[in-house]
Amino acid sequence: MSNSAPDSGDGIRTTRRGQAKAARRAELISAAARQMAERGFAAVRLEDIGAEVGVSGPAMYRHFSSKTDLLDQLLLDISERLRNGGDEVADAGGPPRQVLLALIGFHIDVLVTKPDLIAVQDRDLGSLTPEANRRVRSLQRHYVERWVSVLEQAAAEAGRPLDTAEARVRVHAVFGLLNSSHRLPPYPQDRLRVLLTEMAMGALLSGPDAADPAGPWNA
Repeated sequence: MSNSAPDSGDGIRTTRRGQAKAARRAELISAAARQMAERGFAAVRLEDIGAEVGVSGPAMYRHFSSKTDLLDQLLLDISERLRNGGDEVADAGGPPRQVLLALIGFHIDVLVTKPDLIAVQDRDLGSLTPEANRRVRSLQRHYVERWVSVLEQAAAEAGRPLDTAEARVRVHAVFGLLNSSHRLPPYPQDRLRVLLTEMAMGALLSGPDAADPAGPWNA
């Protein structure tokens, strides 16, 4: 016979409250990302963000202590998503070129689903608190280095090894290319994915003879 006390329902209610709070927080972060991407961090007020999802100004402080706290959590969220997703792709293994393609595909997927977050990260990193800035930059460095490692393996596999410094420059350049996609002219999403993937691979694995169809990167 079990000695546990019957469930009074408090646990269920607590869980539901937690889920509702998490869902509202996600709504607020999405609204903040949209407004900050459009108008910039400095021009957006907590009250503006709350109004978009039906939360009063004072109630916003149940979720975030300030607008800067909201930005901290927003950019930490997207940085952790990139770090975790990049680790998952790289840890799955496979031929280095295919892993590199999978990393590009993952990054493009994030751009498609979270374009506002990427835009805010690109522009408003300097508005973070010092602690959040350090954490975000640490997460970003980790993500970059997973790409660098895979790129070095793919380049070596193709017979054109890259030193780490050059591999890192190429990865940062590709992030600049991909992260600016929200500013591109309208273009069909399926074709844009293909185009961005081709451009990213070209930038990562280009060489003096990259235009030669028989060159080593096209093998």
